[in-house]
Amino acid sequence: MQTVAFGKSGKQVSRLGFGMMRLPTKSREDGSQVIDREEAIRMLRHGIDRGISYVDTAYGYHSGESEIVTGLGLKDGYRERVMLTTKLPQWLVNKYEDMDRLLDEQLAKLDVSCVDFYLLHALNGSAFDKLQRLNYQKFLEKAKSDGRIKNTGFSFHDEKDVFLRIIDDYDWNMAQIQFNYLDDDHQATLEGLRYAGKKGIPIVVMEPLRGGALATPPSDVMSLIKDHPGGFSPVEWAFRYVGDFPEVVTVLSGMSTMEQVKDNLRIFESVSVNSLTAQDHAFIKALKESYLARIKIGCTACDYCQPCPQGVLIPRIFRAYNDAYKFNQPGSLKWQYGEIIKENGEGALCVECGQCEAVCPQQLPIIETLKEIDAIAR
Repeated sequence: MQTVAFGKSGKQVSRLGFGMMRLPTKSREDGSQVIDREEAIRMLRHGIDRGISYVDTAYGYHSGESEIVTGLGLKDGYRERVMLTTKLPQWLVNKYEDMDRLLDEQLAKLDVSCVDFYLLHALNGSAFDKLQRLNYQKFLEKAKSDGRIKNTGFSFHDEKDVFLRIIDDYDWNMAQIQFNYLDDDHQATLEGLRYAGKKGIPIVVMEPLRGGALATPPSDVMSLIKDHPGGFSPVEWAFRYVGDFPEVVTVLSGMSTMEQVKDNLRIFESVSVNSLTAQDHAFIKALKESYLARIKIGCTACDYCQPCPQGVLIPRIFRAYNDAYKFNQPGSLKWQYGEIIKENGEGALCVECGQCEAVCPQQLPIIETLKEIDAIAR
């Protein structure tokens, strides 16, 4: 297992981190799913025994069960062998005292006295504004001083400008971002990653496989990978891309089977910083372009069309439409569109006022495309 220094701490950490959000499950008698605890613990300990030294969980993973299973898996001396991370569920925070209460609840579920990293979970602009008002800095400093947490950080889902604002607001010990070869110009972006690195803030990467989509590419992308003489799998190309950046200390993988654990351990034996050649980067760029060529409508999510007078969530609809074709997953469009309908943002609400098309920099046929998507996505 390749390791690197974790920022200013100087401690060595494994390049592969165990994400505890996609653990194996089994069915109860009522049909609901719960973690297969015996198998999940076996997988976690197998990974730690072979060099994994970073474990990531959160309050909401597996409907609140993940922290409990993580704590059980780290019994018998395993806790001392890893850096343990969990996250504050900021959507449940309505007053300052909630932060203290939730952290104490999480430590009890994990059955530990402290965590190595405590992250503000899934920050976007509005969530961060709320936590600023509630004095998150005072809470984090207090939790560090009383020994409940050792290091601070945040995980992030928004645009680059918001990421930069958060990075500059506090003396963070790490930042966790969604990053892969399709998202290097979305969310925090490659520019944001490098900015954090210049400030000495290590990056932990989530979604290196884009929720598993990069592991099972459409046939045209897979043909490119099969024809490459390197012989790497789709998963390996994705991990190698992310692991090549010196700002990235650990790459999280949410592993659901022992087979995935063993394959990831194999890959990360040789995932090291600055190991990709110029030819490798050119090939990964070609993979990205092959995915992007599958896009159905050229929406850049600039939001000029928002807010729609009828509440139609135009960029979200177009993103769901594009993702379904980009990854050859037509079923995902119906699911995502169903969520948009629940929020009263579907295309059927369009009254064809034309306001969106008048301001669209790409001059897209928004009205007709909304009709097409609504017809196939319901």
